Amino acid sequence: MREALKASVAARREWIAATTARLVAIPSPNPPLDTRAVASVAAELVREVAPDAELEVIQLDHGVTNLVAVLRGTGAGKRVVFSGHLDTYPLLEDLPWSVAPLGGERRGGRIHGRGACDMKGGIAAALAAFAALAETRAEWPGEVVLALSGDEESMGTLGARWLLDNRPVVRGDAVLIPDVGSPAVVRCGEKGFLWFELEAAGKAAHGAHVHLGDNAAERLMEALRAVLALRDMPIATPPAVEATIRAAAPVSETLAGAGESRVLRSVTVNIGQVEAGTSPNLVPGSARARGDIRLPLGVTTAEAEAFLRRALASVPGVTLRILRRTEPSWTDPAHPAVRAVVAAASEARGAAPVVNMRVGGSDARVFRADGLPTVVYGPTPHGLGGVDEFVALDELTVVAETYALATWDLLRGT
Repeated sequence: MREALKASVAARREWIAATTARLVAIPSPNPPLDTRAVASVAAELVREVAPDAELEVIQLDHGVTNLVAVLRGTGAGKRVVFSGHLDTYPLLEDLPWSVAPLGGERRGGRIHGRGACDMKGGIAAALAAFAALAETRAEWPGEVVLALSGDEESMGTLGARWLLDNRPVVRGDAVLIPDVGSPAVVRCGEKGFLWFELEAAGKAAHGAHVHLGDNAAERLMEALRAVLALRDMPIATPPAVEATIRAAAPVSETLAGAGESRVLRSVTVNIGQVEAGTSPNLVPGSARARGDIRLPLGVTTAEAEAFLRRALASVPGVTLRILRRTEPSWTDPAHPAVRAVVAAASEARGAAPVVNMRVGGSDARVFRADGLPTVVYGPTPHGLGGVDEFVALDELTVVAETYALATWDLLRGT
């Protein structure tokens, strides 16, 4: 049966490419957020490859549309969930694309266009695995669930979070997410984050009469220096996490860049927006900044916020607001879900992947927050959020075969 699953995926290689292109051709940028059309095409694809699957398309507010499809095996057993997101980064058509952002153009072994790697290619791979498992469902117990969310790039409130709160069937014994990364790395954890806003109040005046004003921009600068001190916050990395990062570094840093291991262990701060004043010759009476703090395992969002508030206590006239928060998340590499993906990927690609944390966020944080073992394993990102985004077909085939084999092993308890 394992050979049958592998053969089924191999036979769908061109179908995976065509499906990726078909999904890319349907715009679903976030913002604005409208995934009705792409969810409709995804539903057609599910009916095509698994006509007996129980299928529900769920339209929520603002055009957000989710999809849930369920394959049932021979009886009671475990449940494996494939999770993906249908929204993409904005098209950014004003940038110098050499291909049409929605063209889904095939160049050799690559499929180009917005969302090709993040993550419509991953969805196509998951659909191929779903199809292979549909053909063999007389041989396995339990359930395989495909859960496609319409809202991930804006933190998943109406996507994975809504599904977990409203559709119990997406709560699996294992959750597999074909989001971007690399076929050489199985991702078992993610950093948490705090998005914050600082607002500084001052007193407006003419620039020639600074003695009559109170410069809010300078006050904001002082506050931002206090925020940047978070980078030096001491972190007690859990031993298992430290060992995982160290073991993965020779492979993972080659792919993700030198310094990834340090970033995974430390607090990072990015000041993303700064606003102040209306003219060079006026003292600004107000100023505002927004930023993104990423938190490694070993520190909570409450601890980071407390550090921030202490640091800002000495800066008068500054208000701190926390816009969003997510705790760091982790699935033990010894968990059967991680081990199954590692074993299946080793078979699919002919070499064992390493296991590591993930620098960026994904819907995995939502599933892990509810105690669900979750693994991210997907294709390499190329042009992510920029121009000429593409995905390699060879990698999508590896991901599809990995998911089919790992799910087979998980359902059969092998």
